[in-house]
Amino acid sequence: MALIVQKYGGTSVANPERIRKVADRVARFHKAGHQIVVVVSAMSGETDKLIKLAKEVQATPDPRELDVVIATGEQVTIGLTAMALMNIGIPAVSYTGLQVRILTDEAHTKARILDIDQHNMRADLDAGKVVVVAGFQGVNAAGHITTLGRGGSDTTGVALAAALSADECQIYTDVDGVYTTDPRVVPEARRLETITFEEMLEMASMGSKVLQIRSVEFAGKYKVKLRVLSSFEDKNDGTLITFEEDRKMEQPIISGIAFNRDEAKLSILGVPDRPGIAYSILGPIGEANIDVDMIIQNTSVDGLTDFSFTVHRNEFDKAMGIANNQIKPAIQARDVHGDNKICKVSLVGVGMRTHAGVASKMFSTLAHENINIQMISTSEIKTSVVIDEKYMELAVRSLHRAFELDGPLAS
Repeated sequence: MALIVQKYGGTSVANPERIRKVADRVARFHKAGHQIVVVVSAMSGETDKLIKLAKEVQATPDPRELDVVIATGEQVTIGLTAMALMNIGIPAVSYTGLQVRILTDEAHTKARILDIDQHNMRADLDAGKVVVVAGFQGVNAAGHITTLGRGGSDTTGVALAAALSADECQIYTDVDGVYTTDPRVVPEARRLETITFEEMLEMASMGSKVLQIRSVEFAGKYKVKLRVLSSFEDKNDGTLITFEEDRKMEQPIISGIAFNRDEAKLSILGVPDRPGIAYSILGPIGEANIDVDMIIQNTSVDGLTDFSFTVHRNEFDKAMGIANNQIKPAIQARDVHGDNKICKVSLVGVGMRTHAGVASKMFSTLAHENINIQMISTSEIKTSVVIDEKYMELAVRSLHRAFELDGPLAS
């Protein structure tokens, strides 16, 4: 008998028919003698509807009240999922994040999990019940509802698996595993039977939508066995996300290509080149709770330099306002330029540690397609470039071929 946490995304619980299919799948595991915790997202599109509704009432919704509104999406789904299980004879009980007491910090709409109370869940599991938990939400020390940010249900699932010392955390979604890149862009993309946590973390951070980055961080930190599967079919075992030391064979040079359309670039021009200038620019951005991704500073000429960085496209206008109204006059920069029509393309693979020439091959491939590189970022197992958004699909397809990632699906 194993303790398994299963997380189902919005498309998996999009309507009553799909919720019943989820219940049938859960029932098979339960009847096999396993203890099951089910984490569900809101129905597909429901969170967007709730955000839109909130904005119709208040143009910039109060973060605390917005959390109260959008947390209701998962509350509907857990109740329906528990009912569907009961309807086929499986004892089940549903819990909101508050009822479990998934304790988070104070950051509304972007909260981080601090602790999880296992007591009630353990008691229900020992009593033979399936426990159905709302993903994406928790409660802070003051008792206020918080949400974990988009994709936060993945984080809930992995955090529960860690807290309960589950044997496996299964992430069910609308794809049957992790691919070398998005098959919608490259139809020849291959499903990976395994990928390391380090590679998956880079893929998630670079734009892969299969798993939310914080869920991968949690899994890696607490050694949670993680598997990505399709909720619509049972044709394979999905993709196992494992540790590098568990690999039995030499790594491929490149495991996958990630891309992200949700990028925007800001450039502060004519910046005085002096100690502390980076903090003078990025400090106000960080204080506004805006995450910065790639950063580049040009060589100083006549005591001046240019400083560029990327942010999420949703925060572009906010960042531009801070740059123009606060940063530019404070440091006496010459100008501020912004571009929200860029994208990031990244090669990821632990094999890059032991193979030279990966970056140069990437750059030559893009040059052959006449694609200009605006920014470059590297790590031991990743090389990322920022390019014009209109070239994204061409870049991904070309790199996929160049690094010989095309081929038959894994079996």
